[in-house]
Amino acid sequence: MISKVLGWLLGISDVESVDGVSFSFAAPWAAVDPTWLLIGCLAAIGFTVWYYTRIQSGLSRLPAAALAATRALILVMLVVTLADPTVRLTANRMLKPVLYLVFDGTESMNIRDNLTPDELTALTTAVGNAGTGSEVAPPALTRQQWVKAYLEKADNNLIDQLRDQHDLELEYFLFDGESTSLARRVSAGSDDEPSSPQAVSAELTTNGKVTALGELVTDLGNQSTRRLGGVLMFSDFAHNSGTAPLGSSGHNEPTPLERLGVPIYPIGIGAVSTRDLQVEIQPPLKMKKAERSTITVRVSQSGAEGESAQVTVTARPMQGESVAEASGQDIVVGTQTAVFDTSIQYLEFPFIPQQSGRFLISASVDVLPGEVSEQNNQSSRAVNIVDDYIRLTYIENEPTWEWRFVKEVFHRDRLVGMEGFRTFLRSADPKVRQANEMFLPTLTPQRSEFFANDVIFLGDVPSEALNQRFSRMLKQFVGQFGGGLVIVSGPNNGPSELINSEIADMLPVKLDRSLSIRAAKPFRMEITPLGKQADIMQLGDSSGDALQPWDNLGELPWYQPVLGVHSQANVLAQHPTDVCADGKTPQPLIATRRYGNGEVIYIGFNELWRLRRIYGERYYRQFWSQIISRLALSHALGSQKRFVLSMDQPEYQVDDRALLTVEAYDENFDPLTMDDLPAEGLQAQIFLGDEPGAEPTLMQLSESRPGRFEARVPVFEAGRFTARVSDPINGSPSEIRFDVVGATAEQRNPARNLALQKAMATSTGGKSYELQDAGQLVDDIAVEPVIEEISRSFPIWGTPLWFIIVVTLLMTEWIARKRANLA
Repeated sequence: MISKVLGWLLGISDVESVDGVSFSFAAPWAAVDPTWLLIGCLAAIGFTVWYYTRIQSGLSRLPAAALAATRALILVMLVVTLADPTVRLTANRMLKPVLYLVFDGTESMNIRDNLTPDELTALTTAVGNAGTGSEVAPPALTRQQWVKAYLEKADNNLIDQLRDQHDLELEYFLFDGESTSLARRVSAGSDDEPSSPQAVSAELTTNGKVTALGELVTDLGNQSTRRLGGVLMFSDFAHNSGTAPLGSSGHNEPTPLERLGVPIYPIGIGAVSTRDLQVEIQPPLKMKKAERSTITVRVSQSGAEGESAQVTVTARPMQGESVAEASGQDIVVGTQTAVFDTSIQYLEFPFIPQQSGRFLISASVDVLPGEVSEQNNQSSRAVNIVDDYIRLTYIENEPTWEWRFVKEVFHRDRLVGMEGFRTFLRSADPKVRQANEMFLPTLTPQRSEFFANDVIFLGDVPSEALNQRFSRMLKQFVGQFGGGLVIVSGPNNGPSELINSEIADMLPVKLDRSLSIRAAKPFRMEITPLGKQADIMQLGDSSGDALQPWDNLGELPWYQPVLGVHSQANVLAQHPTDVCADGKTPQPLIATRRYGNGEVIYIGFNELWRLRRIYGERYYRQFWSQIISRLALSHALGSQKRFVLSMDQPEYQVDDRALLTVEAYDENFDPLTMDDLPAEGLQAQIFLGDEPGAEPTLMQLSESRPGRFEARVPVFEAGRFTARVSDPINGSPSEIRFDVVGATAEQRNPARNLALQKAMATSTGGKSYELQDAGQLVDDIAVEPVIEEISRSFPIWGTPLWFIIVVTLLMTEWIARKRANLA
């Protein structure tokens, strides 16, 4: 109590305890030398004594002394005020805690759940029959309408109860967004007039395209203060984008919830178990024209046990030789009937493609009566079906075990074969290079031949073998033409030979010529968290641990250390103990980096052939095949790279502006410019639908840089679009197809994620609730006031204490003079 009074006297409210009070003077003349202040005070006292002893007469000694003392104190305070007295207070004060109420504003909150009678009764009772706030009958309310009705109800209103029963402040947020989730403040109100529940309800929308709960929690943390005591979150918790709230980007990185550091009280709305079918297409990574492949379809169901539905798989040409010939017709791969006796089942469809090019492989399952969402009843994936072979070139100084076994693997690969694998072996006899077509006679052939490659392996080659022209073309091969580059370190020369070349700019690692191989102690390679998720590191089949085969690699005898890791690199495997020059980053052993349109993979040793131990070629072949699939099959192959159409997204929403890009080069792979084109320039024909004879929309492509032309295509309705551009060199048309849809990821997984809802509460010390039980939260929540340590300096003459002293002295003197008949 004493501390509160003292704090109030000094102008600070809610003081819990005072740790120290000190005084000083801010006026320079008093702070430097208080002598003048002392002289001023003595002068004021002397003047008062002189006045009451010499001038003021008719007073007895005691009243004169009292009046003199009062007047002296007043004059002294005036002199002290001129010295700007300052008080420094060190204290603790209590602040009201803040509670965030966060509402889901994404499209999944527009779903109307098929509720059981018991669930419907419980919700209707919770919101009150008169509180639905909608002309729609209660069974047809959307999830957001249920939330609004709950906020607006007259009796036992949650917001009113929180204000009445807890001394806290409420702040309101809605999260939505196009590509991520951001917290947007709503209904700010004021301290005197806080927002009403009806005002909060009126601002709730359902416009968000994704639910990114990790980014939402991070954004709440960025906007919060230390007074934040907890978060109430109304949502279906259908997380579908970005970092999970319980996930992290690194092994020792805190999760978004850990960084926020306050209890989460999730309030769930939406059916946990819905009547729904979901289909996922899983085509093989490699498909070749006229050869049999198997397309796998994963069908999962909830609420449809014992029923059946028809599953259809189709292939649609998007780009390549078949687009103009197919007239937009889908190729039916097959149809099967799925009987739902388990929650998940797999169907296999054999497929022998008769055309090459880029295809969209799609699977669809019939819609069952009563399904909550139809958007997840179809799934698509783009694949390349090749008629040509993939072209690989392995550059090495002399034969190594890695070179030998890679050559054997791809000689037997159906997409590479004897025609696709070529090598430049520096130590090879010139006669062998001339006689054996597998050996390249030079590193720098004609540009048309060099850029027809799809993946280039660069092994343990000395710097004098890599001339400037080769380095420049290799950089262009990756950056402009989307080629793949694999750097395989060797024990003799190593990647440090690349330091002074343009190749070093593309690598995922930073090189240092002074670092030689380390072979002092054998070690076991460690897969990083990113590596455990990377497709190229997954070995074996889906029935077992996809990382277990890496144990077969055993202990490695050596590796090539590097200075550090590039900021844009992803490290997939690392040394278990050794670190880089910064003293904390583990030495990378396998790392990847996007460079321009292509990708570079760095391997810090050439001992992967050890994977052949025990299991033979199985895992070794799988690893290298997955690398080739990643580096080559996602791009145009061979000479097709000369004129390539692409879209910036595989799928668009209505009212988007799709970006059509054309990479255009001549026969020698030199970039085309506007001067090389006909007078009308480069035009794209945009068709909607599959009707023959439809009139196209013409779009002029503009040059963004030599060899690259772009056009923004507005799409105002859903459907299948085709973009056609003619090659100005040979006049042949190239086409690409893309879809425009009216639904987002929010519609594709309608069930509430109850497991995530409970995990968010448990991991933060909060508690999970259903909407109909959220009233219990008022009694359960424990939000403590925040103690703030303050140390503040301020002029004392502006405090209530100074005012009270001055007024008291003036009133005392006035009363004394009245009683002495002097005023």
